[in-house]
Amino acid sequence: MNRTFSRRRDRLLVYQTMREGKITSARRVKCSQCGEESANLEWDRDMQVCPKCGFHAPMDAYYRLSNILDPGSFQELEDKLSPADPLAFPGYPAKLAKLEEETGLKDAAVSALGKVDGRRAVFVVLDSRFLMGSMGTAVGEKVARAAEWADKKKLPLIIFSASGGARMQEGIFSLMQMAKTAAAIQRFQSRGGLYISCFTHPTTGGVTASFASLGDIMLSEPGALIGFAGPRVIEQTIKEQLPEGFQRAEYLLEHGFLDQIVPRKEWRAVLARLLALHEKGGRP
Repeated sequence: MNRTFSRRRDRLLVYQTMREGKITSARRVKCSQCGEESANLEWDRDMQVCPKCGFHAPMDAYYRLSNILDPGSFQELEDKLSPADPLAFPGYPAKLAKLEEETGLKDAAVSALGKVDGRRAVFVVLDSRFLMGSMGTAVGEKVARAAEWADKKKLPLIIFSASGGARMQEGIFSLMQMAKTAAAIQRFQSRGGLYISCFTHPTTGGVTASFASLGDIMLSEPGALIGFAGPRVIEQTIKEQLPEGFQRAEYLLEHGFLDQIVPRKEWRAVLARLLALHEKGGRP
């Protein structure tokens, strides 16, 4: 077993131990939303949700999976996929190497086969710690291959998005991933595959404009920023003030873009229920 994979497996075990309340810490964490401080243990027990204001902070991909998947069911897919540097962008290889060392990730997405309440599905989780979850060639390829894997195995596909959009260091090659991922999702859905798209804070740019917006079922965490361009850019373009809460999950739910807002502690239960309904509906 290589060192990187061992670190990932160990991280899942650590997070599952957190869920059981076996880790304590005296460190305090300041919420970026309300500015209040709370004990690190409270944040861990609340799955990185502020105990004071309920702000859903960005979440490590492995941490998220550890709170959703059945223990022992995690099987990582395509873990050797790494970014290309097609434009020889200055400083890009060094930045990638540094982020890999800091996060244990090859790129901004983790794909895996796992079970929720005994029902199998294919998962992709974007991790904003790696270049703000931006989509380059490796992330796009990982999403496309996950759709193909789900199609081949006749399993549901569940993607958690968290992204700043396309990755500028890969230029047009990054933008091409929008078409590639959308086409892979469409092929999967055309053969009867179930795709559940889950938005987290923030999901913007080319990810929103491609695979994230194509779910058969569209879910989101509370307060997530979801959109293509940012509110300030839109206001400057149309020369009008946007409605309060524009591009937030609650606004999008009210206007029909989302099916449900799911607090972080409820993801496992909601996904288990959807997978059970899908399994029941697919029986002859």
